[in-house]
Amino acid sequence: MPTVPVIPSTITVHLGPPSSAAENVTVPFPDYIKNVASSEIYSTWPPAALRANILAQITFALNRVYTEWYRAMGYDFDITNSTAFDQSYVNGRNIYENISEVVDEIFNDYVRKEGTVNPYFTAYCDGVEVSCDGLSQWGSVSLAERGYSDTDILKYYYGEDTEIVVNAPVGDNLPSYPGTPLQKGQLNENIRRIQIYLNRISANYPSIPKIPVINGAFDESTEDAVRTFQRIFSLTPDGIVGKATWYRIIYIYDSVTRLAELDSEGVGYESIPRQFTGSLSAGDRGGQVVTVQFFLTLISQFVDFVAPVNTDGVYGQNTANQVSAFQRYKGLPVTGEVDKATWESLYEAYKGIVDYLEDRQEITPVPTEPYPGVVLRQGDTGPSVATFKGYLAYLSRVFFDIPPVNTSNVFDRRTQNAVREFQRIFSLPQTGTVDERTWNTLADAYSTVREGQQRLTRQYPGRELSQEE
Repeated sequence: MPTVPVIPSTITVHLGPPSSAAENVTVPFPDYIKNVASSEIYSTWPPAALRANILAQITFALNRVYTEWYRAMGYDFDITNSTAFDQSYVNGRNIYENISEVVDEIFNDYVRKEGTVNPYFTAYCDGVEVSCDGLSQWGSVSLAERGYSDTDILKYYYGEDTEIVVNAPVGDNLPSYPGTPLQKGQLNENIRRIQIYLNRISANYPSIPKIPVINGAFDESTEDAVRTFQRIFSLTPDGIVGKATWYRIIYIYDSVTRLAELDSEGVGYESIPRQFTGSLSAGDRGGQVVTVQFFLTLISQFVDFVAPVNTDGVYGQNTANQVSAFQRYKGLPVTGEVDKATWESLYEAYKGIVDYLEDRQEITPVPTEPYPGVVLRQGDTGPSVATFKGYLAYLSRVFFDIPPVNTSNVFDRRTQNAVREFQRIFSLPQTGTVDERTWNTLADAYSTVREGQQRLTRQYPGRELSQEE
């Protein structure tokens, strides 16, 4: 499956049940959704009902594409037009104008569950002739007439932890198989993805040995897990991930996580394959870039060699220049790129400035609660959970890769994902639980960032401060 959801530029539809010898047609994704919506719902419905139903149809199709549901079974299409399996698509039919306008506006929005990245399996039915556990199409009309918004309708049927992703990126609908077999001795992100999937599958098939280190290196433990998987599922046990093994792993992973079911456990943020944390360079965008810019901005107030940068999340020329300036100042290789050594040096410099300012009483120390004495994990509740969630919520404003959490006293799945992401950033074991080491690191980072932000709200002193001042 793709690493993260993107809206496919096209989708291939099989004009019949999956195993039938019917024609395949490849159409632009927005055109496909316009056809499905015009075939399944009435253009005269209230706007909120139209949008809710179209969002469900978009997400259902994305779930099929993201999980490679049919391609993992060996088919050469993404979805069928059989309503026994998928959504109605009538090749060549007319499209209603107002439906077309709605789709043009929201075709790259979709539904997911809090704390997950995958498009949710938004099952639905008409609610009159057929009832189901998902969205009722005619029921959504009644809700819209009662004043429910499209989001309210989706939450009514799919749960309060339902959220809408807006303006998702559009990309080519390419198969996930990397094109060449993966085998022992290689190192890349596709191997890391397979390691994550195999470890999850092993929870249901315990004879598959756990891979102890998820690092993208195809080592002996990975080879053993692949071979065992191949034996269980009647594949050639050569320990090599070729195309057949790749898609069989994806199919079994989809099945054990129930990604194509309403009760899916979902794909958490920690399962997204990612490049090495520090590999940031010109042209990159996102939360890690914002964090680097945040550090540079405070450092620039005390180091004449470094100038402030905009915290816009775009690794432009000015950011690259100031990274180079910082590297030159610290005696690091001057590349303008953020590798692991540069990342750690930036954080150490930032923290050092905060500690210095605190010693001089130029900023107010931020107190934190001591470790409560018990390991906290998903399902726990209480004031200690609310405390560390408050720390996480604040840090997510700076470390944008940490998914935001609410500050309730419930340790839910979204919180677990946020804890794992924090642990990854700070080189801790990614357990998703809060032990003493994680608590203390989290509390220290929280107080450090809050104290640093006190300084960022003040004027630049106009000179570099020395330790003697």
